Amino acid sequence: MDELTLRALPAPAPVTPRALSRAPLDAQMQEIRRVAQEFEGMVLAELLQPVFSSLDTDGLGGGGDGEQMFRPMLIERYAQGMAKAGGIGLADAIVAELQRLQTTNAPPPEDQDGADR
Repeated sequence: MDELTLRALPAPAPVTPRALSRAPLDAQMQEIRRVAQEFEGMVLAELLQPVFSSLDTDGLGGGGDGEQMFRPMLIERYAQGMAKAGGIGLADAIVAELQRLQTTNAPPPEDQDGADR
């Protein structure tokens, strides 16, 4: 690169220690939220299963063995959509409880010299 190209590049944003410590926590909370939402989708699929099992296979997808084979996938997609749209609040309760457990079970901070007391 020549000197003109280097001057045209923007300077990187300063990174503060607080931003560094917050980034992994945000990523961890996003992962917790994703897994809780996935779990809620699984619970909803189990709750929807009896509803659809009582339906005849003549109507929804044309009936027959094909509909019977693909119905569980349809139920799973319905449940995932419901969970993403807010579901029944199970994912929110799981996330709140995990956050509470993390704050109450956090190890005590070490002293400045690093010695356990």
